[in-house]
Amino acid sequence: MQIYFTRHGKTEWNKERRFQGMLGDSPLLPESMKELDLLGEHLAEVPFEAIYASTSQRARKTAETIASHLKQPAPIYYNDGLRELGLGKLEGQLIDEMSGLYPTELDHLRNRLDLYDPRVFAGEAIEDALARIETVVADAVMQHEGPLLFVGHGASLTAAIQWLAGKELSQLREMGGLVNNSVTMMEAIEPLKLTPYRLVTYNDASFLGDSAGRDALL
Repeated sequence: MQIYFTRHGKTEWNKERRFQGMLGDSPLLPESMKELDLLGEHLAEVPFEAIYASTSQRARKTAETIASHLKQPAPIYYNDGLRELGLGKLEGQLIDEMSGLYPTELDHLRNRLDLYDPRVFAGEAIEDALARIETVVADAVMQHEGPLLFVGHGASLTAAIQWLAGKELSQLREMGGLVNNSVTMMEAIEPLKLTPYRLVTYNDASFLGDSAGRDALL
């Protein structure tokens, strides 16, 4: 089974370089709708059996826009388990300012998740985020036979995709962070195998042309 992943469209807080996290949310930028239409057109021919999306508004709007382009209608299921990594006191704050206050922690968040310790700002442990996303994906794969699409967020989805592919915590950021509206595709091979998913395409934004945002902050 093919399973697809995409990060939501670019938001006002993305543009302002603010952390959003699990509870923070901001509207999609008007110009991001063009990218969402391109993403929807890129995926239009895929016969998705279902779409699973984070309950955050930025992900909901992204999922709905993609669905509007599909040749074969697909139901959307919203699940809190796909929300962004919880960033505690950082949510809504400027990234550059917080990097000055928590340089070690945020460097580990971007580069070495095996060393990441968010307790100083009351953030969510990366292991907890991986567990909830893996549960959503595994449950969905068991319930469906056709292609599936998961709509989520930059930090949590970047880590979860690599985790599903069998990488160690220290390796989850080696391929870089997902850009907005990019497409990643995996194959679900065998649910009971040690590594039941195979990474086929990662972070493809070629179909967005010059409008692709390359600044994957997390």
